[in-house]
Amino acid sequence: MRLRNKPWAKEKIAAYPQYIIPQPERYKGRWRELFSNDHPIHIEIGTGKGRFITEMAKMNPNINYIGIELYESVIVCALDKLIENDLPNLRLLNVNAKDLTNVFAKGEVERIYLNFSDPWPKKRHEKRRLTYRSFLELYENILVDEGEIHFKTDNRGLFEYSLVSFSQYGLVFQYVSLDLHRSNFEGNVMTEYEQKFSEKGNPIYRCEVKYRKPMS
Repeated sequence: MRLRNKPWAKEKIAAYPQYIIPQPERYKGRWRELFSNDHPIHIEIGTGKGRFITEMAKMNPNINYIGIELYESVIVCALDKLIENDLPNLRLLNVNAKDLTNVFAKGEVERIYLNFSDPWPKKRHEKRRLTYRSFLELYENILVDEGEIHFKTDNRGLFEYSLVSFSQYGLVFQYVSLDLHRSNFEGNVMTEYEQKFSEKGNPIYRCEVKYRKPMS
């Protein structure tokens, strides 16, 4: 994805600390205090322009959503949607996914969404893929026991790689679709990217996996 630089993005982010939380590590272990409830927390890593997580927050008021996006020039689009809708159960973080354990405590998150992540197709970039084993370990360190990952992509190579990565890590498969939009799956919320590519007739791949319950 080629990013258009928005030199004003940093200033706009700073102007809305109630929506894009500054210094989010301050809330590690205390995110439910910020939301003022004890509802489950779901996060989307690579929230992009924010359509998916905004619509999910509208549909599920009893779940707290946190959208994580590294690029300032992209997260301001998600910010615009949040300003427009003013959803009390949605907040955004402008942080790197590698820093998740600095932001969330063990057991603080119940589900992670990975939607149309960068496939990093070159072998030398394998460790950057968000379904690489080091990321799976990172997610396990913030999820509840038997926490879930819901993964969508239009990239078959990344999907096949991710199925192998999930399996080798010992995750339990709950759902797999090789053509989501022609399946019987209900309740799918599309991202901007997903709509664009599905309208061209490209299949969308999706799976749900969960971590195994720790041995007692």
